[in-house]
Order: sequence, then C-alpha cells, then structure tokens
Amino acid sequence: MQEFRNGKYEGERALFMTEDAAVYDSVFSNGESPLKESKNLNIYNCSFGWKYPLWYCNNVRVYDGVLNETARAGIWYTNDLFMKGSKIDAPKTFRRCHNINLENISMSKADETLWHCDKVIGKNLTAKGDYFGMNSKNVEIEGLNLDGNYPFDGGENIVIRNSKLMSKDAFWNCRDVSIYDSYISGEYLGWNSENLTFVNCRIESLQGLCYIKNLKMVNCVLENTTLCFEYSSVDAEINSNIESVKNPYSGKIKAKSISRLIMEPDRIDPLKTIIEVEDSEI
Repeated sequence: MQEFRNGKYEGERALFMTEDAAVYDSVFSNGESPLKESKNLNIYNCSFGWKYPLWYCNNVRVYDGVLNETARAGIWYTNDLFMKGSKIDAPKTFRRCHNINLENISMSKADETLWHCDKVIGKNLTAKGDYFGMNSKNVEIEGLNLDGNYPFDGGENIVIRNSKLMSKDAFWNCRDVSIYDSYISGEYLGWNSENLTFVNCRIESLQGLCYIKNLKMVNCVLENTTLCFEYSSVDAEINSNIESVKNPYSGKIKAKSISRLIMEPDRIDPLKTIIEVEDSEI
C-alpha cells in the first residue's frame, strides 16, 4: 500500500485516481477534486480546504478529518465510506452516496447535506443546517442532535433513536419512518407522510402530525402541541394532555386529557375516530 505523509497538496486533482493508499497528517489546500475517482483509501488526520475532495470514490475510510467551509460539496457519488471523529464545516456534503457509515461527526454548516443517499448508518452526529437528509433512504441513526428546518423531506425507510431535533417541517413526504426515545420541537411535524411511528418520544409542535396515513404513537408526550392530527389516520397513546386536536380522519387517540377537541362533521366523520381520555368530560 502506498503511503503519503505530512504532505501539502495544491492544484486541481492533486492525487487524482489514487488507489490502495494511506494518507497521513496532510493538508489539501487550493485545488478542486484532490482525490477524485480514488479507491481503497485510508485517510488519517487530514484537512481539505477546497471543493469536491472525495467525488466518485470507492472504499474510503476517514479518521479525524476536517472539511473546511470552502470544501463545499465535498463527498458526492462515493460508495462504501466510513468516517469517524471528523469535523465538517462545509455545506452540501454527502450527495448520491451509497453505503456510508458516520460516527462522531460534527457538521456546523449542514445545509443540504446527506441528500439522495442510500444505506446510511450514523452514530453521535451533530448537525446545524436546513434540508438535512432530503430524499435519502435506508437510514439508521443513533444519537442525532440536529438544529435545522425541513430535515429528511422525502426520506424512506428511516430509523432514528435517542436524538434531539429542533426543526420545523421535519419528516415531510416520508414513508416508513420510526423514531424512538427522542425529542422533537418544531412546527408542522410529519405532514404528507405514510407509516410514521413515534415510540417513547417527547414532541412540541404547532399543527403537527397532520395529513399522515398510518400514524402510530406509543408512550409519547405532547407538550405545547396544538391542532394536531388533522386529516390523519392515527393510533396514538399519549401520556400527557394534548392542547388541541383537530379533525383526525380515523383511528384511536388515547390521552391523559385534551384541552380542546375539534371535530367538524362537514369535514370528517367523527365516528371514525375513537377518543379515550382520563378526563371524562371530554
């Protein structure tokens, strides 16, 4: 295996089409696509300062790396990537990638990051930016701390555990999404999705959980959540008060109490939804 150590690389395609190599303690500064179309790489403690560093690559491992803000659109069309202990300050990283594994990654400018990817495993990820994870599928993440709106729009087959999402319009237009043991705060959660499941979650949302086909909630708490479940088919077990429920399409809602229940017969059939509350006055 080739080794590159303590290098400083400039210019376009500095190590273009490198194969079967290890790169240590090096700096890739000015110059696009320094490792484009490379394969079988192990990269240790390296920084990338310009655009498109890892495009069209295969079988790449990155440890303790840095993608500076100017290394935008850093990893596209790449397959079989493992990245650990790295810092990404650039937007638009990870697009149309297949089989990527991310562990202990900080993404300070994660706008338009992780788009159209397939087979993603993540552990201990911190991300700040809008439109994270759009149209990605077969995603499994443990420990995501996200601050940004519109995440996972159009996603499919997604499992998220032990996470915190501060996000407006999360999980729109999704299919087959399961969230476990997580906190989500943001308006209009989950609209226009199908097979959306929350287990042991705490949620705050204005007009959230609407227009959903097959919404399931198990042992969840809804805090400051208003006008929820509109036109959704729902099976919900809520271990708290719900501020207001509006026009669920069908199913069953079980809650400690509901402060305001809106069922408009000209819009939905109230008999299609069973409401169970401990407060017998509702």
